[in-house]
Amino acid sequence: MNYQERITADYQVMLGKPVIRGTRITVELILRKLSQGANVQDLLAMYPHLQEADVLAALTYASEVIANEEVINVVP
Repeated sequence: MNYQERITADYQVMLGKPVIRGTRITVELILRKLSQGANVQDLLAMYPHLQEADVLAALTYASEVIANEEVINVVP
């Protein structure tokens, strides 16, 4: 899935946090709700303007960010 079609970041919207395009729903919110036990259908009911592809794009975005994260080990 190409998350760039659905996820955007603009400093004028939610202080630049990644959001679902055309909304103020952050990737963070979607991940938080999923981690608290919500499923995709719950999210679609809570936020009727969301689509399943938006939720999947948020998951893809998050996995890409983590996959490209650099870890720096500091040894005292």
